[in-house]
Amino acid sequence: MRPAESPFWNTTPLDAMSREMWESLCDGCGKCCLQKIEDEETREIFFTNIVCDLLDLERCRCTHYQERSKLVPNCVTLTPNDLADPYWLPETCAYRLLAEGKSLPDWHPLVSGDPESVEKAGHSIRGKVIRESAAGDWEHHLVDWI
Repeated sequence: MRPAESPFWNTTPLDAMSREMWESLCDGCGKCCLQKIEDEETREIFFTNIVCDLLDLERCRCTHYQERSKLVPNCVTLTPNDLADPYWLPETCAYRLLAEGKSLPDWHPLVSGDPESVEKAGHSIRGKVIRESAAGDWEHHLVDWI
């Protein structure tokens, strides 16, 4: 009997992953699309329930993924270089977890095999957010459910 192979995210460094591997790490929670306020002195991140207008609120995916950085100049196209200090990413983000030497959670679709496991585990932003164009002052939209 052959031993089970370890999954790619446990054996392949982030900077050596293929584009397909890299993209599959995204669990589709949508938390990275939440607008954030950062305390520049402490680097503390405060999340809001405000999302970019390009986000599909049902699927929690960008409607213009390939052009997102052109359409929204402050949108981050995440690369391994951005993960040297991933403090600004949600604590449950697969990219942050792996960069910090941690494991993917059981509810991550790569582990569970179920794309709806993120929603079932309560880690999706689906139904909890408002579009940036309708939000008004960000300070009124701070959340602690991240």
